[in-house]
Amino acid sequence: MKLLCQFCIVLLFCIAAGQNSISQIPDFTVQTPVFRKDTFNILQYGALADGKTDNAAAIQKAIFTCNAKKGGVVLVPPGFWVTGPLVLKSNVELYIQKNALLLFTADHQKFKLVKGNWEGLPAYRNQSPISAENEVNIAITGQGIIDGNGDTWRSIKKDKLTETQWNRLVKSGGIVSEDKKTWYPSESYYLGSKADHPGVIKDGQSMEDAAPIKEYLRPNMLVFNSCSSILLEGVTFQNSPAWTLHPLLCKDLTIRNITVKNPWNGQNTDGIDIESCKNVLLENSSFDVGDDGICVKSGRDEAGRKRGIPTENLLVRNCIVYHAHGGFVVGSEMSGGAKNLYLSNCSFIGTDVGLRFKTTRGRGGVVEKVYIDHVNMKDIVGESILFDMYYMAKDPVPLAGEKREEPAAQLQPVTEETPVFRDIHISDVICSGADKAIFIRGLPEMKISQIYLNNLVLQSDKGIVCEDADSIYFTNVFLAAAQHDPLIKCKNSSTIHFDGISIKEAGLLILADGAVSKISLKIKGVQVPVKIFQAVNGADEHCVQVLP
Repeated sequence: MKLLCQFCIVLLFCIAAGQNSISQIPDFTVQTPVFRKDTFNILQYGALADGKTDNAAAIQKAIFTCNAKKGGVVLVPPGFWVTGPLVLKSNVELYIQKNALLLFTADHQKFKLVKGNWEGLPAYRNQSPISAENEVNIAITGQGIIDGNGDTWRSIKKDKLTETQWNRLVKSGGIVSEDKKTWYPSESYYLGSKADHPGVIKDGQSMEDAAPIKEYLRPNMLVFNSCSSILLEGVTFQNSPAWTLHPLLCKDLTIRNITVKNPWNGQNTDGIDIESCKNVLLENSSFDVGDDGICVKSGRDEAGRKRGIPTENLLVRNCIVYHAHGGFVVGSEMSGGAKNLYLSNCSFIGTDVGLRFKTTRGRGGVVEKVYIDHVNMKDIVGESILFDMYYMAKDPVPLAGEKREEPAAQLQPVTEETPVFRDIHISDVICSGADKAIFIRGLPEMKISQIYLNNLVLQSDKGIVCEDADSIYFTNVFLAAAQHDPLIKCKNSSTIHFDGISIKEAGLLILADGAVSKISLKIKGVQVPVKIFQAVNGADEHCVQVLP
């Protein structure tokens, strides 16, 4: 009870401090589309709201006609509309009215194989339910629901279902893996799961080569490629086969008041993946998904570096992320870089990680000039704030019985494949409940640097880790961790500065491990005896300086 009271007092203090802070102001504008008022009701083109008729031809005809007549609104009225894949065209606003349900067909033969992009690499994929390429002035708006019928596409692990759910799924058909731990919806999907980099376009590989594993090449629900002046507003996007919203190489994108819902156990069902885009506003929206919530990307490895187009000028504000691997995520496919990213006034509730920055050797790319403030977190399963340059392409929180080895920290040469995280500012963050407060892990050859963390209230099981980090500045931090021996661990790091750290208790405040130098701290609000410092594995016995 005493710990909780102190937490509440500091919480109120930080809220008050945050109200007087001045956030970094984004220096860019986003152009929003404008449409003619002419309306093209899909009923006029033969659409039937009977829950069984494939209305793709009727809806597509309405879109083409609207585009040919210089644009306007394609209206989907209330009703249950089944459809195949749709292609949006310039100057068309697709308006989904309230109580309209647009469901994409479970007949996967209606989705042809196309050249696309998967996790930052050119790849053959099934055609997206909604797509557009090189279009201008497009929108999807309204208050209706767009359903990707994703459960007909995805495999699922037994560990992510109850026994009753698993038995029902197995009886429905499909294939169960040899170890009886995974269900696959088809033989084609199972073959794809065993393939090496399935679907990725390699020299000499044709689309026909990908045909036997077509079912495995799940489509992203919405892909806009090289489009500009885009609006997504008001609609609910749900049950995506893979990533839900994937704007790629787009400019002037506005997303507001949308809802994205996917099953918590739907693998790769990210909420939104903003990849190599410029001038983006995302606001007043909520995400509850099976993978990362709000994600920033810019291509993968050599292909991403060759493209060389960062995601830049992004403002995210007033959003909520519920279940997700990460609330706000940068990476791991960030080979083209990312800069001028702003996030403010968001809440993450029950996500695996709150703020998640991830990459690995081979990516390359520079992430910098990131400004985050006023974030509330509750019941975070893993880390509230995470920087990790050893991303392993696994769920951030291990499943029951799963064991993970710590990566070996071996010094390697700096090349174009070496990623960089630097110049990142995070302030006014409150987290009530997390496994770890903050985890920062760079590379021996490229330390994570210039991270500024101000006005933090963090209540967690474990404290702070800085490993292969340099120039990390903590200001006005309250840290309450159940496991506090040590409370803070610094390994192979330098210039770690704590300007005003408040703690409830700690058996050992700081453990310096390995090549550690220049740790300075100002302590406040400590009313119990605390051992300040211990050096192990060759750490400098004089590396910690306690300031008045």
